[in-house]
Amino acid sequence: MSVVSPEPLASQVGLLHRISSIVSSELSLDEMLGEILGLTVQASGCDACLVYLLDSSTQEIVLRASQLPHAKALGKLRMKMGEGITGWVAEHKSVVALSSNAGKDPRFKRFPSLIEDTYEAFISVPLISGGDIVGVINVHYRAPREHDPQLLAMLSFIGEQMGGAIAKSILAEENRRLQQEALEMKRQLEARKLIERAKGILMQRHKLTEEEAYLKLRNDSRRSRRAMRDLAEQIIQQEVKARQAEAAAASEAAASEAASES
Repeated sequence: MSVVSPEPLASQVGLLHRISSIVSSELSLDEMLGEILGLTVQASGCDACLVYLLDSSTQEIVLRASQLPHAKALGKLRMKMGEGITGWVAEHKSVVALSSNAGKDPRFKRFPSLIEDTYEAFISVPLISGGDIVGVINVHYRAPREHDPQLLAMLSFIGEQMGGAIAKSILAEENRRLQQEALEMKRQLEARKLIERAKGILMQRHKLTEEEAYLKLRNDSRRSRRAMRDLAEQIIQQEVKARQAEAAAASEAAASEAASES
């Protein structure tokens, strides 16, 4: 078996500076995952790297990033806590390092879609934030090799430091999602208010029932291929203009009547 040589000191210092820079950045989650891949590959000299994140809603470990292309598996390949070596690492928050015959480890679970599962040597480290599991980084080597303790320490350090950065990005992404949902709910509420107001105008102007007014609005929307909200705004604007015109006409008539009386 070959032995992984420890990173030169200058290279290690460079990695530490890069980690510090990433942790203090405002990268998106996808950008952060890309940085983790780059850091891990640089530190380990691996042949393949996979990053899994914890889906807190299902407590499953989900494949989210890969050095090798896995478009069909990203976001879809899932493991339960404790399932496979990846799930075991997530459950125990401990490193697993296998020098050869990784697929023969009793905890190993093979996925046909992952060519990495046919490789010989394997390292799996947890991504940790505040003592909580965030995800798992898997490092694969085609050929058997011994894993230097300095390498394992560096990968563990990456997992600990980047775990917090990942958690921060996940939180920021969740906040953006919630803000978008809140804006969408606000838009929907405003649209409902406009539609209700337009229905009332149609009911009054055309002596329609509420259901008839709604059907007219819906059918006109389909025929014109315009959103019901847009049509409702148009109806409201037309009503406002009509009332202004009526008010102006009434005012003019009153002024004329007053002038004739004088």
